[in-house]
Amino acid sequence: MAAGQPSPRYTAVAVFLHWIMALGIIALAVIGLTMTHVKLKPFDLFKLYQLHKSIGITILLAAFLRLAWRLAHHPPSLPAAMSPLERKAAETSHFLLYGLLFVLPFTGWAVVSAAPLNIPTVLYGLVPWPHLPILSTLHNKAPVEHVLARTHDYLAFALIALVTLHAAAALRHHLWLRDDVLTRMLPRGRGHQSETANRDKL
Repeated sequence: MAAGQPSPRYTAVAVFLHWIMALGIIALAVIGLTMTHVKLKPFDLFKLYQLHKSIGITILLAAFLRLAWRLAHHPPSLPAAMSPLERKAAETSHFLLYGLLFVLPFTGWAVVSAAPLNIPTVLYGLVPWPHLPILSTLHNKAPVEHVLARTHDYLAFALIALVTLHAAAALRHHLWLRDDVLTRMLPRGRGHQSETANRDKL
């Protein structure tokens, strides 16, 4: 393969980061809904908040790694059969996904930093994580925390909707259009077997 040419499938690092972040997003959604809609004992709620914050920061760090890897490695080209409108929709949805993967954890971090209770964050019970400057030193934190918390909630639902749309599009490509958009993001064994089977059918 010539230097600078797109790979026929995503690299192992890109696949690993993609699925780790996907699992993290699912976990955050479940934990977030549990924290806000299930009545829990104070200590259990505290542990869930700490886990939610830990996974959120992990997603943020993984997003930086994924973006750096994406800039350094060409992703596979979109299928030639896709229309210009479909290509634009795919590019836009990926742009929004990347944006939310950065903005959403930052808003969560901001909520914690502006919280009047000033509860420290310890990632996975091991690594102390600092509050954001300025927000942690505000004299009247309550109104700022309220706005940030509402923003975080709205963005979380936006991410859930976008991830659902992203997954539906991938399944459409796999089950209906029968191209390799999904299989090239699967771990090597599964994706390689699917690609080989598709080639054998040609």
